[in-house]
Amino acid sequence: MDLIICVLGLLALVVEGIRCQGVYAPPSVRIIHSGHACNVEEERHTERVYTIREGETLELTCLVTGHPRPQIRWTKTAGSVSDRFQDSSVFNETLHIAKILRTQGGRYYCKAENGLGSPAIKSIRVDVYYLDDPVVTVHQSIGEAKEQFYYERTVFLRCVANSNPPVRYSWHRGREVLTQGSDKGVEIYEPFFTQLQGETKILKLKNLRPQDYANYSCVASVRNVCGIPDRSVIFRLTNKTASPSIKLLVEDPIVVNPGQTVSLVCITTGGEPPPILNWITSNESLPLRSVVKGGTLTLPAITSDEAGVYSCVASNNVGNPAKKSTTIVVRALKKGRFWITPDPYHNDDNIQIGREVKISCQVEATPPEELTFSWLKNGRALRSSERMVITQTDPDISPGTTNLDIIDLKFTDFGTYTCVAALKGGGIPEISIDVNISSTTVPPNLTVPRGKSPLVTREGDTVELECLVSGKPKPIILWSRADKEVPMPDGSMQMESYDGVLRIVNVSREMTGSYRCQTSQYNGFNVKPREAVVELIVQYPPTVEPVYMEMRQGLGRPVVMTCRVLRAHPSRVLRFEWLLSNRLLHAGAFDAQRDETEYTIRSLNRDGWGEYTCNVINEAGAGKCTFQVTGKAYPPEFYYDTYSPLWQNRPRVYGFKIQWTQMNPNAVDRIVAYRLGIRQMGLQRWWEQEIPVDGAINKGELMTHNLTELIKPESYEVRLTPITRFGEGDSTIRIVTYSAPINPHLREFHCSFEEEPICMFTQDKNDDFDWTRHSAATRGTKYTPNTGPSGDRSGSKQGFYMYIETSRPRKEGEQARLVSPFFNVAPKNPYGITNPPAYCFGFFYHMYGKHIGTLNALLKQKGQTTSEGPAWSLNGNQGDRWKQAKVSIHPTASFQVVLEGIRGPGMEGDIAIDDVTLEEGECRDPPPNLSSKSTTTSSHIWLLCITLVMTLLEGQR
Repeated sequence: MDLIICVLGLLALVVEGIRCQGVYAPPSVRIIHSGHACNVEEERHTERVYTIREGETLELTCLVTGHPRPQIRWTKTAGSVSDRFQDSSVFNETLHIAKILRTQGGRYYCKAENGLGSPAIKSIRVDVYYLDDPVVTVHQSIGEAKEQFYYERTVFLRCVANSNPPVRYSWHRGREVLTQGSDKGVEIYEPFFTQLQGETKILKLKNLRPQDYANYSCVASVRNVCGIPDRSVIFRLTNKTASPSIKLLVEDPIVVNPGQTVSLVCITTGGEPPPILNWITSNESLPLRSVVKGGTLTLPAITSDEAGVYSCVASNNVGNPAKKSTTIVVRALKKGRFWITPDPYHNDDNIQIGREVKISCQVEATPPEELTFSWLKNGRALRSSERMVITQTDPDISPGTTNLDIIDLKFTDFGTYTCVAALKGGGIPEISIDVNISSTTVPPNLTVPRGKSPLVTREGDTVELECLVSGKPKPIILWSRADKEVPMPDGSMQMESYDGVLRIVNVSREMTGSYRCQTSQYNGFNVKPREAVVELIVQYPPTVEPVYMEMRQGLGRPVVMTCRVLRAHPSRVLRFEWLLSNRLLHAGAFDAQRDETEYTIRSLNRDGWGEYTCNVINEAGAGKCTFQVTGKAYPPEFYYDTYSPLWQNRPRVYGFKIQWTQMNPNAVDRIVAYRLGIRQMGLQRWWEQEIPVDGAINKGELMTHNLTELIKPESYEVRLTPITRFGEGDSTIRIVTYSAPINPHLREFHCSFEEEPICMFTQDKNDDFDWTRHSAATRGTKYTPNTGPSGDRSGSKQGFYMYIETSRPRKEGEQARLVSPFFNVAPKNPYGITNPPAYCFGFFYHMYGKHIGTLNALLKQKGQTTSEGPAWSLNGNQGDRWKQAKVSIHPTASFQVVLEGIRGPGMEGDIAIDDVTLEEGECRDPPPNLSSKSTTTSSHIWLLCITLVMTLLEGQR
């Protein structure tokens, strides 16, 4: 009894799992490579390595399986650098990089996901090989005198070449190959301080001899990997070999006016081989308009931005490069400012007769040492005296500043004082600053106009914050945030205003807060800053969700729409209104205790389809939720994992099996038909037909339709559209491409028996009866109930399969054998096969009926008259469903696989096979043989039940 209960429960779970999942499957992925790879190591330290030469074309293709069709994304990482390629949903997405660069090496990931299970990720490391021309550098050392007889002179030749993989170096003197120990005066070694092995190799010429003056060549080699040839460089060592020396024929610094043309001349004064001259600047790159000719650098019409340090560098790979620099200074005067300081010895910000007053004037000058100031009063020159003291501030304290101190201010001192700034070199316009001293010269005062704080505005408007400034002269006003340390609308921490008005365009809700206006010391009084605060309140309409939602529903079903308020200012929402196509359905005051409003359709009718709008309104405007209520069916999901979709292959035309599932079939009314559209790629005309649907479609149910009379080798665009009582639903499009049928001698063989030649399978002439090619759509009157499949392995009634008919006159024990074509086995080496290769033989079987006999899979090798024992065998009733079998075989010669069906004791014993495959390599995770016996212990049964239940539940998450 326990066993019966357990089995019933398991059957219910299995049926539910099948009903819910169908052919839906999480993604799997593998990366295949093409392009110009020079080597691919499938496994090296658990990673695949793709080696390619720099400048060649990289092609990586991500092959995915899974349903619905997985989305593919390529990513690449290399150290701390991460580059993302554009997202793509194209099946078999190929990553193509033409003329690959060394910097594009790294690990490439293909990620596929379709919402089921975890994303599938595979990676391959791309190693870009290259070899640059080697460079030889020469250094020499001269030892101290030894017993006053001679000086020791040693020369080092260092060879370096950038490469991947590491380079090997060899040295030659003339035609002589130099090796360690071949010459006592020569030493070849790698320095200890190099970071990578093989990074460099040094040739040491000890105590230089006359025969050491010769041509030396360094040959860099990566051993012809990826076809990269060796590269070499020659250096001629003579008794004149010397490091470079140079001279600049210009002054330092060079002070010029803007607009002048500047020429910098650099000449070599020594060095063998002749040095190469280059100009560099402190700004990293030379100005775009600069001209370099030989050792001369010309800067036409120079600007202040082009000022800086310019360096001439000479190099001949002997010793250290020579470098000489000069600084170009471009004269400039800018930013003239002034401020008035009242008598510091009195606690009064006003100017008064009989007290001291100081006028300060400041400019920015380049170069600062050329800056000169002069003062005028009412247009006449003013000289320093006991009561009118003119001074210049220490440049380290306040650069570019001059002061005029008026001691014991008198009425006669009132007037306009002018500060004139100039540069001694001339050529730059002077800057004049006028300051008026009179009885009306008073310190500033700041106030906020009545009604201007708090200032209320709406988001998106233009607003002006205003502070009234009085006093003479009027200073610059500085605006900043008073409530928090955040930037102003222009991104700076302070904004300047000359009229006290701060204008903000397109004000946003984040700008709500307190703003401080403050007097600056510039162009005004140098006194304690005056300040005021303006409050800004930005109102905005309610922010709601969802902004847009599509709701698909069938007729007669309820629909509930909810519009939720996330934020608003003012937060007190006034009212809401629900509309259907601008027709008011419901309106009212918003409940202050809730943040949402609902509208319910109890039973959807045809008039209920359309666009529903919920407006939530406050003083600043309205927030809008939109709901599109529709009966449109979801799009179909094309199935891309069909075995051998090419089912008709005639000389000029072909047929193609398309399969699909329906996304969320129960979300709307029952689908009554599909509209199939097809057009040849490159043409405009669509051919359409309707495919009727009988009964309801289950989630995950696989549907099949055979396309016929397609012209070889053209590709076609196929469009599939579901139809309900509402009308047409969303369409799905895929491309159907012709590919020649797979040769059985290639790496993979698939056969789904859709063509009459049945993939070159043959019937054994020595058996008792034959296998029959069959389709459920052409089932004849001899059909035997309670046995055999109702469709092919994919569930299609139009698809074909092979089966044995066990009705009379067949007898128990009679055999039918189906024999594959020969498959060649190529030796791994010219002396024959030492380790036989592995192949995975797979097929789907259907063994349903109380009289089921035996199904065997056998291996028959060339030269053998009989087959070996079964490589796989199963007997008895396995249920009314297709199951998969896989078995690894290890042939040592050309071989055939044989499928043998043996009749059971009665007529209800039809055995069917479909989707036969043969692939190189061992089978991965072969399906279990389900003919094993169970224990009769009750506790063990329940333990098994619990385990299976938990597994099924986990698989349905």
